[in-house]
Amino acid sequence: MDKEKIYQELLPQVEALMAGETDEVGVQANIAAVLKERLGYFWVGFYTLRDGDRLRLGPFQGSVACYSIPYGKGVCGSAWAQGETIVVPDVEAFPGHIACSSLSRSEIVVPVFDGQGRFRCVLDIDSDELNAFDETDKKYLEQLASLMTTHLYGQA
Repeated sequence: MDKEKIYQELLPQVEALMAGETDEVGVQANIAAVLKERLGYFWVGFYTLRDGDRLRLGPFQGSVACYSIPYGKGVCGSAWAQGETIVVPDVEAFPGHIACSSLSRSEIVVPVFDGQGRFRCVLDIDSDELNAFDETDKKYLEQLASLMTTHLYGQA
């Protein structure tokens, strides 16, 4: 099955998982599990804004991870600072990449905002293959972030 078809099936599944649930950690945990299970990426998880100027490790699926990431640092901190999704075909070529695992080769990071446009967290996905992420991933993961925003934080 192609990646787009998987995402098209996955989004309603995520919506059903979130139905009636208000716990942010639980929702993030299930989203990470569904993405890891369905797409098979090396690492899938969330870094959440909890300390003002640092992202802190949240629910994830995969190998061990960094505990915190400063604003503007690495792919996650850069996506936070820029307020937009970053697709990195080769993490070795990304200036200031934070290597939580030497097995990570490519990465996509999607920022998540609340209904008032305030930054909440990033969805971080790593692959152990180069060039694993493309516009299809960006499109559907941004839709997933929007679903999460609507469900957990409400609309503006």
